[in-house]
Amino acid sequence: MAEILRLFEFDDEQPPAATPKSQCEIIWGDVRKVLSGFPDGLFRTCVTSPPYWGLRDYGVGGQIGAESDIGDYITDLVAVFREVRRTLADDGTLWLNIGDSYTSGGRTWRAPDAKNKGRAMDYRAPTPEGLKPKDLIGVPWRLAFALQEDGWYLRSDIVWNKPNCQPESVKDRPTRSHEYVFLFSKNERYLYDHEAIKEPALAQNQKSKNRRSVWNINTEPYAGAHFAVYPRQLVRLCVLAGSKEGDRVLDPFFGSGTTGVVCDELGRQCTGIELSEEFAELAKERLLKGR
Repeated sequence: MAEILRLFEFDDEQPPAATPKSQCEIIWGDVRKVLSGFPDGLFRTCVTSPPYWGLRDYGVGGQIGAESDIGDYITDLVAVFREVRRTLADDGTLWLNIGDSYTSGGRTWRAPDAKNKGRAMDYRAPTPEGLKPKDLIGVPWRLAFALQEDGWYLRSDIVWNKPNCQPESVKDRPTRSHEYVFLFSKNERYLYDHEAIKEPALAQNQKSKNRRSVWNINTEPYAGAHFAVYPRQLVRLCVLAGSKEGDRVLDPFFGSGTTGVVCDELGRQCTGIELSEEFAELAKERLLKGR
């Protein structure tokens, strides 16, 4: 399985005279098999949000995120991003959005949520060894340190603050309203366009300032999907900082295609890899509509 659903075929030697509706290609297949077919140094940056561990059941056999052991999940992602690093240009970067989770406390399934149907699950990952029921697992940092050990340069931990976060019924801790976006680089020196993502300054004597590491960005639901999608503004900042117009961007966990939508807006080419045929078709439809 690795069917290529091409909306646009890249041709460096003979660029198209007219801009098509989308400059993205969608590859339906398992990223662990598909990435090996790409040459070294093809992409300028990678912007992605892999499946979070134990939080979603996408109904596809062998899906990353459904491993029973957190160590296996980390190992799977480290292997994927090792291949991503190979396919990046020497000055390439990886922008990785990843969320955390709590131990299940022995529960083996999760009931549907009226506000978020995608939360229903037929399985729950067991409590990792060494942790207790109700522990915060620390998935983002476990992954970040594993990728750092594997050779990536860990350059920044960006806090994505969600002003409109989904409410929680918990009474014994604060409601979680943030996720992480880690900036990794392939090498010590890399492309980072700080001018492209400057933010407004509060001081009257300056118009803008360097982008800070806390990004206040509302979540952005997409009507065509029953699962969470990351917002276009979050992706936009990553793409602008990590690439130039005309560059190729990779998203190995394409989902509903948000990275592709943003790349079309910003004049980048994009390759998305998606394990679920349903989601690949959804992304294709979304890209053709341009939203």
